[in-house]
Amino acid sequence: CCKFWSCSVVFCYKMIKKKLCHFIMPVEFTLRPSSPVSVRARRRRRPHFLHGPYPATHFGPKARILPNPTSVMHIQDPASQRLTWNKPPLNVLVIKKIRDESLLEPFKELCRFLLEEKKLVVFVEKKVADDATLTSDEAFSAVRTKLCTFREGYDDISDCIDLIICLGGDGTLLYASSLFQGSVPPVMAFHLGSLGFLTPFKFQSYKTEVAKVFEGNAAIVLRSRLKVKVVKELAQHGGEQENGALTPHCHGNSEASKITLQLQVLNEVVVDRGPSSYLSNVDLYLNGRLITSVQGDGVIVSTPTGSTAYAAAAGASMIHPNVPAIMVTPICPHSLSFRPIVVPAGVELMITLSPEARNTAWVSFDGRKRQEIQHGDSIRITTSCYPVPSICCHDLVYDWFESLAQCLHWNVRKKQARLIDSTDSSDTEN
Repeated sequence: CCKFWSCSVVFCYKMIKKKLCHFIMPVEFTLRPSSPVSVRARRRRRPHFLHGPYPATHFGPKARILPNPTSVMHIQDPASQRLTWNKPPLNVLVIKKIRDESLLEPFKELCRFLLEEKKLVVFVEKKVADDATLTSDEAFSAVRTKLCTFREGYDDISDCIDLIICLGGDGTLLYASSLFQGSVPPVMAFHLGSLGFLTPFKFQSYKTEVAKVFEGNAAIVLRSRLKVKVVKELAQHGGEQENGALTPHCHGNSEASKITLQLQVLNEVVVDRGPSSYLSNVDLYLNGRLITSVQGDGVIVSTPTGSTAYAAAAGASMIHPNVPAIMVTPICPHSLSFRPIVVPAGVELMITLSPEARNTAWVSFDGRKRQEIQHGDSIRITTSCYPVPSICCHDLVYDWFESLAQCLHWNVRKKQARLIDSTDSSDTEN
C-alpha cells in the first residue's frame, strides 16, 4: 500500500509539473523528495494516511472505475465515479432474501431474463435453488437446471463473479459483501425488503435498469469497509489469577497471540457487555495510543455506510458513504459528556478489555460471527482497501438523500404557514 501511495504521489507530481506550471512552487515544496535521513526514519515507523488506503478500482475480474485523467488526488471526485467494463460481464450472482415467499416470482423472472434473454451464467445459493417451492414448479425446472449453485463457506466464487444483483433489503447487500473478503464485484440492489436504505432500484423496471448497467457508465458509490482482526491470547488464555483478581496479559506479543479471525465489515463492529449485568469496560486505542475507556453497554465502530444503521439508533451523526472516515459511537455510556466521534479513515483502532473490567465482552461483525472477548484479546480495526462498489439508481448524492427522506423520514415536519399580512402584528401593537 505504501509503495503504491509513493508511486501515486510521484505520478501526481509529474502531472502537476507538466500541466500546471504556475502551481509548481507550492506543490514542489509539498512533494519535495525526502532526505536519506528522513527516508530511514519513515521506514522505522508505520505510516498512517489521513484519508485511508487507496481503494481498489477493479471489482471482480471484469469491472473497474472509469479512469479520470484529471484526478490528481487518491480520493476521486464523486461525480467522476462511473462504472465501465473491460469485457462484457458474463457471470452474475443473484442473492435472494431467504424465507420470503413474496420474492420467489421476482427471483424466477430475473433468472429467466438473465439466462434466456441475456445469455448469462447465473449463480445462486444452493439452499435457494433447493427451495421446495422452486423444485415443485415444473415451469421453472428448465431454468433451474441451468443455475450454478454454491454453498457459503465451502465454495469460493470470488474470482468468477462479474456482477451481483440483490433481491431483498439491506441485509442482502450485507450478506453479499461478506461473501467477498477481497475485491468485490459491482452490486445492484433492488428494493424488495422492509427498509431498503441501501437498495435504490425498483424491481418494476428491472429489465431497463439491468440493461443500462451492462452498457456501462453507471454511477457508483464506493462504500468503504472495515478490515478487522481478532487477536486471541494463546498462552494461559484468560489471564492468571493473582490474589483472586484477573490479571490481563500484554497485548501484541506475537509469540503468545494469534489472529483467529480476519473479516471485511461493511456496516459496523459492535462490542457489548453480552449477558452480563455489569457495565462493559473496554479500552480504546488509536494508532497504539490509549485515547479513552468506554464504560457503558458497549461501543460501535462503524463505516459511513453503517452510520445510518445501529450507530444512528445510538445517537450518532449520519455520514455520506463517500466520506473517508470511521465513526466511534458509545452505547448508553455512563458519562454525560461521551459523544460519538469521527476519526480519519487511515487510523488503526484497537479495542481491549480494561484491566479493571469485571466481566468479558462480546463482539459481532455486521450482526454475525458473535464471539467472546477475554482479557489479553484485542480487536484491531482499520479501513479496508476493498470497498463495495454499489451501483446508483440516479447518482450517489441524490440516492443517499432520497433514502434519508423515504426510509428514515429525515427532517420531516409540518411546514410553517406563512404570514397572511406582511405587517408584523407586534409592530402594529407598538
